[in-house]
Amino acid sequence: KHGCFECCIKCLGGVPYASLVATILCFSGVALFCGCGHVALTGTLTILETHFSRVTTDHAMLTDVIQLMQYVIYGIASFFFLYGIILLAEGFYTTSAVKELHSEFKTTICGRCISGMFVFLTYILGVAWLGVFGFSAVPVFLFYNMWSTCNAMNSPTFNITSIDSICVDVRQYGIIPWNATPGRACGSALGEICKTSDFYLSYHLYIVACAGAGATVIALIHFLMILSANWAYLKDASQMHAYQDIKLKEERELQDITARSKECLNSYT
Repeated sequence: KHGCFECCIKCLGGVPYASLVATILCFSGVALFCGCGHVALTGTLTILETHFSRVTTDHAMLTDVIQLMQYVIYGIASFFFLYGIILLAEGFYTTSAVKELHSEFKTTICGRCISGMFVFLTYILGVAWLGVFGFSAVPVFLFYNMWSTCNAMNSPTFNITSIDSICVDVRQYGIIPWNATPGRACGSALGEICKTSDFYLSYHLYIVACAGAGATVIALIHFLMILSANWAYLKDASQMHAYQDIKLKEERELQDITARSKECLNSYT
């Protein structure tokens, strides 16, 4: 029982909790961004086709772009699933428990190069995800404008003679061309759009996707700090290993000199 308890304590001590938390946060953020973003893009295309661009040829390019973005989302999800597992494995690799098993390999140049490569790659991915986070906030802003306009029209304090003069024109955002028909929604038609399930679902899914992108950025920053600390640890371990080798060599040389001196002294006596 005692031996089993010590084994469990040793295994728990070798778990890289910081890397584990960062991996869970990264998986959660990427899953929210990819899943919610994929469904929200489909809902957005449905809204545009139904209310703003009823001619298929007017939004054919937009349809292709949305489909391409959905395929990109598949690739992002697959890549970060593998990359998160690799970084978690690297975290296990640099814990004290693994060090006892692989201390000789950890101090090699190969180990330091791998850690340095992960630091550089994670930094690049972090900068890229900052751009993704900013890009994911754009549809949230557009949907918020429509939602706030609908709320203003339905508010009892809203005082205007003609509700039909309040319009939302999506053509000005460059989403669809200027020759698209009708291109805009006004008054009661705009209010009906805001009441549809596609609008309500897409709006909230874009918010969640934006939050997921932000969580992924935080996770990558967390990973970057962990990897930088691990790289510094490997560098120090390499220097310590080299120092111990030199010290051991000097001790052996000193022992050899002492042994030879004793032999010479005995031969004279």
